[in-house]
Amino acid sequence: MLVGVRERLIQKRTQLVNAIRGYGAEFGITAATGACRVVPLLERIAADETIPELARELFALQGKEYAQLQCEIERIDAKLMEWHRNDECSQRLAKIPGVGPIGATLLMMKTPDPHLFKSGRDFAAWMGLTPKDHSTAGKTRHGVITRAGDELLRSTLVVGATAVVQHARNGRGRNLTPWLIGLIGRKSPKLVAVAVANKAARVAWKLMVSGERYQCVAPPALTAVAA
Repeated sequence: MLVGVRERLIQKRTQLVNAIRGYGAEFGITAATGACRVVPLLERIAADETIPELARELFALQGKEYAQLQCEIERIDAKLMEWHRNDECSQRLAKIPGVGPIGATLLMMKTPDPHLFKSGRDFAAWMGLTPKDHSTAGKTRHGVITRAGDELLRSTLVVGATAVVQHARNGRGRNLTPWLIGLIGRKSPKLVAVAVANKAARVAWKLMVSGERYQCVAPPALTAVAA
């Protein structure tokens, strides 16, 4: 239930952020995507006296709604963190690059018995992190991810993987394995993020069924675990 309430609040926040951005664009004030951009956008709107006073009041009302939603999400995240700190397996999963405490908690709460899956590959496919296959003239091409499985769990891992990729592209972080560096050189950032999320899901499955701990200091061990 806790995860479901969080998911509903996040969806509501996303809808509100999109509405604020859309209304702002109508007055010629734009902002990049992302919830973190909405507060600066609202501040710019509040300070712009060319916008009618009534419109600014309505934007301020939406700003209060956003702040309330954010507080509720943070309160639920605190409860999830408390649960995470009391679960040994969740703590192990959080060590996987791009997973973190929230991702680990969602993996534990939303995953059925991991022993039901034959392999990490099957687990990643259940989550919707396996690309669709398109065959043409005897050649198989990978397209977009299947969108199967749990959307919140999948998107959480992809967001975490995107952060891993961004750190790697900037030469930061502890995850600069030859596999990741080579992937960044060949694929678009979105495809790389999905590939990293796919590997994280496979590693998570292995840790859940084996009780092992993630070894971040040895890239070959990561490959072995993810196989």
